[in-house]
Amino acid sequence: MNLEQLLERMQENPMFMENVADWEVIPAREGVYAPWPAGVKQPLVDALKSRGIERPYIHQAKAIEHVLKGEDVVVVTPTASGKTLCYNVPVIGEILDNPSARALYLFPTKALARDQVAEMNELINKMGADVKAYAYDGDTPGTARSAIRQAGHIVVTNPDMLHSGILPHHTRWVKLFENLRYIVIDETHTYRGVFGSHLANVLRRLNRICRFYGARPTYICCSATIDNPVELTASLIGRQPALVSENGAPTGEKHIIFYNPPVVNRQLGIRKSSLLETRKIAANFLRNDISTIVFARARLTVEVLVNYLKDLVRDDLGRAEAVQGYRGGYLPNQRRRIEQGLRKGEIVGVVSTNALELGIDVGQLEACVISGYPGTIASTWQQAGRAGRRSGVSAMVLVANSSPIDQYIMKNPHYLLDKPAESGLTNPNNLYILISHIKCAAFELPFVKGERYGEEDIEEILNYLEEQGVLRRVGDTWHWMSEEFPASDVSLRSATNENFVIVDTSRPGVPKVMGEMDRYSVPMLLHEKAIYMHQGDQYQVEKLDFPAKKAYVKRVEVDYYTDADLSVNLRVLDVLREEAGAVSRTSGEVSVTSRVSMFKKIKLDTHENLGFGPVELPEMILHTTAYWASVDESLLAGLSREEAQAGMVGVSNLLAHVAPLYLMCDPKDISVVYQAKSPFTHKPTLFIYDAYPGGVGFSDKLYAMHLELFRQCLRMVEGCSCQAGCPSCVGALTEGGKDAAKRILEGMLRDS
Repeated sequence: MNLEQLLERMQENPMFMENVADWEVIPAREGVYAPWPAGVKQPLVDALKSRGIERPYIHQAKAIEHVLKGEDVVVVTPTASGKTLCYNVPVIGEILDNPSARALYLFPTKALARDQVAEMNELINKMGADVKAYAYDGDTPGTARSAIRQAGHIVVTNPDMLHSGILPHHTRWVKLFENLRYIVIDETHTYRGVFGSHLANVLRRLNRICRFYGARPTYICCSATIDNPVELTASLIGRQPALVSENGAPTGEKHIIFYNPPVVNRQLGIRKSSLLETRKIAANFLRNDISTIVFARARLTVEVLVNYLKDLVRDDLGRAEAVQGYRGGYLPNQRRRIEQGLRKGEIVGVVSTNALELGIDVGQLEACVISGYPGTIASTWQQAGRAGRRSGVSAMVLVANSSPIDQYIMKNPHYLLDKPAESGLTNPNNLYILISHIKCAAFELPFVKGERYGEEDIEEILNYLEEQGVLRRVGDTWHWMSEEFPASDVSLRSATNENFVIVDTSRPGVPKVMGEMDRYSVPMLLHEKAIYMHQGDQYQVEKLDFPAKKAYVKRVEVDYYTDADLSVNLRVLDVLREEAGAVSRTSGEVSVTSRVSMFKKIKLDTHENLGFGPVELPEMILHTTAYWASVDESLLAGLSREEAQAGMVGVSNLLAHVAPLYLMCDPKDISVVYQAKSPFTHKPTLFIYDAYPGGVGFSDKLYAMHLELFRQCLRMVEGCSCQAGCPSCVGALTEGGKDAAKRILEGMLRDS
């Protein structure tokens, strides 16, 4: 049965359709083309025609025109719209004209970089041109690195390798930096939050080295749809780019299905598990040989779904390789095998976190099932775009959970369909990140008095580093004097560099590294007695060696998985901005102490709670930035103590789901804490803090939109059909919690 037939059958199935909140069909669209811009080389045009590309789409032509004029540009079009041509045509054309010219390509992952090298070399071989394009990353053999430094016209790498493997050794890359004409940055929308703040500093260092060698390369940036592409790109590259956003690529017909699981407890507003419903829908596609990608929010959810779906495709010999998981923490070789299996059609189902949102070539997938709203409109469309390319029918099913944001989207599907994607935020001047990169920059080249770092005057920081014995000032110049190699201590993917290694000890005497995990996830997922899941297989954590950053696991077969509870305590350190009122708003610095104290066992299939266990791990302390709103007691007048408590907890629950709507962030990038009587404000206070050391700017934006947050909370409460409160609005609270939250929100908005 093909996809069109299966979709028809689904529409005829009343048991399925009674849970469909909306079913939209986006019709196929013809491409909009333009002539090749003047200046594009004929050998390139001929090679592209031989591959079936007669003319460029309109956005490709406009981007190429900007680049040929020497203008920085950002191209913002959907997934699979041919953005690769926007940079390959001008870059290869320049090298054909000037064989000494060089280009540097940056992709967020190794997989994307190697995909691009393969595609580029295919085009170069068609032309028979002497243009050398190489991937340069941690997997590049040592014997090849010297040849790439000398002969590589196009060096394709990732931000991490540029940061630690190229910039600190720029004297070995003289030929690249002296002749650098273009810098290509793909998937620009991924460089937000901590990662984007780091990359902005890496590019400041890159621009500084380019100036030293007398080069001023043109930036060519490409992004999926976001609301502020020019602002985000400018914050990364330090220049104002031209914008190309009119998409000319054709698209196939796409079915967008909003699926709301059935209610199992109407009084409490609890719905059937979105995970179990996702399994059922994905299984339906797979049984009909429809190649399918399933996206889940958390690593644990990915592994539980892989476990379920592998059972569906297991053959008589017990093999289930046709379904695979894909997420961060898998070793690189394993990820490459999965990508190849998808391209070859050997894998028909893959369950992934947002790791596969990016434009890695994973073949012609037909269906996408998303378990729970991904957190942003941009991510939703990126994930939906992984199924169906430029022709043919495809389907995306968004399976809601009981959370307020998911239920809001089920009631208002056009929020997702019509609203522009969110803004991408970075904070390159986060002090933790800034000082780390100034150290790296000083190692690369001395700083001279009056020199700016990007647009920043950093003399105060240089003097501080001199006091710390890291730099030495001679006259008007600061020199690196430490024996350390600073780049090795800076991870671009987080504000700290403390990944834990996961070691499989199932075979006595033959330990094997099977993955890694960031420090902040370890207490929740790798505490002793936790069930760690990898490709659907279960491993029990036998020992967690916190000082050595290692977790030792052993293969087991049990019918449950584990989840841990986190307790949080927050303390105000400093106030940066404040405004008094019945609902006062403040932003500042806070210290957050968190500790995992217990875990629970959850039965597979039924999701019953099988019991609890203690967790003995040290506290974690996070210094970050926060926005907080304090409520006058007068706004709680007329409510009993219990009602006021339930109402304020309900408002905090709403804020945790509303705030990510306005920030292009994952909900886990921020956290909400309610204090019934804050030791700092002496009032009921709601805190929202950035979940990263030093903060990345989320709290500043929330401070600026203070009342709009509470307006949206009120709209969510008023739009929910429950009586006393449910997971779709204020949470399953005591009787009167919903009404109390509504009265509090109305008072907050009336008196502000």
